Amino acid sequence: MSSIADMTISPRDAERYEEKDFGFWLYLMSDAVIFACLFATYLVMVGNAAGGPTPKDVFSLERAAAETALLLLSSTTFGVAAVALSAGERGKVLMWLAVTFLLGAGFIVLEFGEFSGMIAEGAGPDRSGFLSAFFTLVGTHGFHVSVGLIWILVMIGQVFFKGLTAPVASRLMRLGLFWHFLDIIWVVIFSVVYLPGLM
Repeated sequence: MSSIADMTISPRDAERYEEKDFGFWLYLMSDAVIFACLFATYLVMVGNAAGGPTPKDVFSLERAAAETALLLLSSTTFGVAAVALSAGERGKVLMWLAVTFLLGAGFIVLEFGEFSGMIAEGAGPDRSGFLSAFFTLVGTHGFHVSVGLIWILVMIGQVFFKGLTAPVASRLMRLGLFWHFLDIIWVVIFSVVYLPGLM
């Protein structure tokens, strides 16, 4: 079975892929700026509980740790899918993308449970500046993960029906950048939001 590296693409196609990669890096940088603003807002607002629940009252280290484990593991499984892509092993790419999807979906289920539980206890985003900033930051990350899950499903379909063509491989590599970026953002959320909030 031939690998992706063995594919012959024209210089014009190679240039087009490089342009798309550059454009995607610009998107990731703009997304990083958005998250930086959300982190700054959270750090300013974290002390503004308005007499309501504080981070210690609403955060669960066990749940946050489980969410972190799922996302870190999903990043690892996507890496295995990328290795399979380089080797041209279509079946393994499909399998590891499916595993990545399941782990990411598990993360979203845990996060949805956290949000719904907090809202049921009267700790919704309308309760205080702290909670508003928390829901906005973590919810924005969760939205990105949900978009990533849809993208994974689309790529599973493309790999299944089109095979490991150069355009499909290029899209998978950009999806990998996006997914690993979300993993890094979550590690920062865990370190800046959950750990200090529970100490």
